Amino acid sequence: MTLPPFEEVAVFHGHICPGLAFGYRAAEYAKKSLNTGRSEDEEMVTIVENDACMIDAIQYITGCTMGKGNLIFRDHGKPVYTFILRNGNKAVRIAQRPAFGMDTLFPEITEIQARVAAGTASDADQKQMQELRSAMIKKILTAPLMKYMNAKRLPRNCPSGPASSNRFPAKPVENQYLNSGHACRTVMSSAYPVSMRTPAAGKSAG
Repeated sequence: MTLPPFEEVAVFHGHICPGLAFGYRAAEYAKKSLNTGRSEDEEMVTIVENDACMIDAIQYITGCTMGKGNLIFRDHGKPVYTFILRNGNKAVRIAQRPAFGMDTLFPEITEIQARVAAGTASDADQKQMQELRSAMIKKILTAPLMKYMNAKRLPRNCPSGPASSNRFPAKPVENQYLNSGHACRTVMSSAYPVSMRTPAAGKSAG
């Protein structure tokens, strides 16, 4: 199993951020756990429970996209992802551990974010924000996966064969998989400012 470089995924996404790093590692774990490569067509189905930066890394690495119908979005506001292979009895559900959040690991960021939101952040604040974000990204990309993920293998309950001939029934799987477990917060606090995202090479943050 090979993964594209994180920098390549960042170019696709448009900037580098902790959320993208978490999606990168979640997709890495899923591919290893399911012993599969990139989904060239619709061999894998991914159910995501938020629409944040993580999703771009997941779709880039797994090959699951909304256009193919094998990336299913459920707006639960949770960093939880379920990966399912159609042609094998394999599925895994991954959630971020609640304690592994930027405001928990770096509590000083809360006050800096407040100043950024109010437009009163100093150059020193901006610099510290970037340093903390870089530290968070490094933690995510290098820490053992189970330090910040909860992962559970699940019994597969979806149609076998090509998705083009038998569309994945989102609702039964949602009932079986997504209503289990608890709500987790995202890798960044909800106040994380878009303006503080780090642009990928040759791009600017939006």
